[in-house]
Amino acid sequence: MTTRTAEGVMAVFMAAFSAYLMWKSAELEIGWVSGEGPGGGFWPFWLAAAMFGSCVWIMVNWARRTSLPSRDETAFFGPGVVRDVGAVTLALVLTVWMFDGRGIPGFAGLGVYLALPLFLLFYMKVMGDHSWGATALTMAFVPVATFLFFEVLLAKTLPKGLTDAFFTEHIFARVYICPGRDTFLERLTCIIVGP
Repeated sequence: MTTRTAEGVMAVFMAAFSAYLMWKSAELEIGWVSGEGPGGGFWPFWLAAAMFGSCVWIMVNWARRTSLPSRDETAFFGPGVVRDVGAVTLALVLTVWMFDGRGIPGFAGLGVYLALPLFLLFYMKVMGDHSWGATALTMAFVPVATFLFFEVLLAKTLPKGLTDAFFTEHIFARVYICPGRDTFLERLTCIIVGP
């Protein structure tokens, strides 16, 4: 399979998958629910819509042969690709499993905020050979951004695993003294400054 063929096939497949996700997400509220925030289908619907639009754009570029991959007739899978993709896939599966560690009695899992940095360390340093500075910066930024997005903005808790006591005693004591704030900025200001 050539790179051009792979790009075209994946664009069509991902566009169809995006349309399906939009359809299923629309079974829930996709707008803003007064006093609660985004409806249950809001983020899945609009993220799938953005993905659908991206796929359509890729298909247009593919048909016009304006992007580099759309003109590339070389083999899609070069030497080592299957090994690298397999290693990253296995690392992702292990990362998600480490969120709560199901299947091992007495093991609470590492939680999202420890498992994500470990995955980023593997992906950036081992697989990508990035600098220690870039790797450390990303390992610090992604968990903080994840926390702010899910726990503060959306008020959705993620698995904490081994870090649960730390979050309960130090972080959530601060986060949950600020209920009823309508915007992300109000919530963030309350968390930093106080009620």
